[in-house]
Amino acid sequence: MVFRLFFVPLPPNRYKDLVTMDKKTMNDAVKRNVAQLSKYSEKEVSMMPATEAPLPSVEMVKQIVTLVKSIIFPDYFQKRQPDEMIRSYYIGVHMEELLTLLTKQIAHGLQFCEDCDKPRTKAEVYDEAERLAVAFLDALPEIKRLLYTDVQAMFDNDPAAPNYGEVIFCYPVMNTMTHYRMAHKLHELKVPVIPRIITELAHSKTGIDIHPGAQIGEYFSIDHGTGVVIGETTIIGNHVSLYQGVTLGAKSFKYDEQGNMLNVPRHPIIEDNVTVYSNASILGRITIGHDSVIGGNIWLTHSVPPYSRILQSKAIDAGFQDGAGI
Repeated sequence: MVFRLFFVPLPPNRYKDLVTMDKKTMNDAVKRNVAQLSKYSEKEVSMMPATEAPLPSVEMVKQIVTLVKSIIFPDYFQKRQPDEMIRSYYIGVHMEELLTLLTKQIAHGLQFCEDCDKPRTKAEVYDEAERLAVAFLDALPEIKRLLYTDVQAMFDNDPAAPNYGEVIFCYPVMNTMTHYRMAHKLHELKVPVIPRIITELAHSKTGIDIHPGAQIGEYFSIDHGTGVVIGETTIIGNHVSLYQGVTLGAKSFKYDEQGNMLNVPRHPIIEDNVTVYSNASILGRITIGHDSVIGGNIWLTHSVPPYSRILQSKAIDAGFQDGAGI
């Protein structure tokens, strides 16, 4: 049996009425909601900066990160140059562009400065932004040195890494650490907002969440990396290795008399030569002594001395067959 559907055509003028009615409905909805959403709500006003200056641009911050990568890893993120003379020319061009973009974004971010009590003129804001941008440029040689120790650590700790180039190009830890080491320096310079934008760009791309306030030493590596969380007041020494899913977090929070959370040290201290395996959670202001190994799936809320080996209980083979025991 064959079924056929038949549509009765409407008169031409009826089509016109339908279209006109739909457009009117849509236009009314647009006007109605534009009128509501254009008004500043009380909550919105309370969350906005006091000034009317432009806000930082995430797209411009992305360009800043790209420029830093081309300066620190010039042979990887720009065309390789035959000698240092030509290389210096291209790095100089990128450096000047970086200074211009960074100064502008820092100036836009300074309106979020919580320590700036007195109103400042636009010229004063840009003078301060330029000073901070220059200080960041002066830190680039040290940032480069630290990042190359991270490349070395990742290469040494992963037998699957065939060469340094693959580590720089492909490993999520290098993308994350480039963002982090930039952001940490800006954080040290007390630049508002911009450091957090930089680390969140890496977080969204790699799944590795490092607060720019965390302190991380030389030769740092994260294998795989997805799900790693490193809190703001964490202190990590040299030659530390983490695996995926590790959390270096807070156990609890302290409050003032008004019930506001206090920003006090609340994350772990990881000393030199420590390895933390996948999905371990180390919480609170505790210390993991140097040369320790923290096994996978550990929940640790107390300090451990140097040379510790903290492991979970071994799995018991009960000989389950065909789904028995589930």
